[in-house]
Amino acid sequence: MDWTLFGSALLSSTLFPGGSEALLLYRLHQGADPLASVLTATVGNVLGSLITYGMGRFGRRAVGQRSEKAELRAARAERWFARFGRPSLLLAWLPVVGDPLCLVAGVLRVGVGSFLLLVTLGKLARYAALAWLV
Repeated sequence: MDWTLFGSALLSSTLFPGGSEALLLYRLHQGADPLASVLTATVGNVLGSLITYGMGRFGRRAVGQRSEKAELRAARAERWFARFGRPSLLLAWLPVVGDPLCLVAGVLRVGVGSFLLLVTLGKLARYAALAWLV
């Protein structure tokens, strides 16, 4: 397992900034196995989203002590979630709004099973599309 890719994907899927896509593309360019690389990045990224979900679900006090920028991102994610519901979690891979969507899903206590299914499908599709393009 490529632990660097896994760690990059995990960190970039939490509220910390990061870019695992560039590392995935680099690894593929180096000749890494596309299937193993896509699965590694997906698992790490989904685990990071699950951490963010848990922060929302179990850390409501911490959510209330966010910066103004984080507040704006969370408000945008809440509007997306209110408008599109659970299927919006398919877009948890999007920059800026994806991580707050996972946080909002936790705050709103979306079932963990449907959360994992939707987030995994969206993130897997993104990494698979990147690998296919290379």
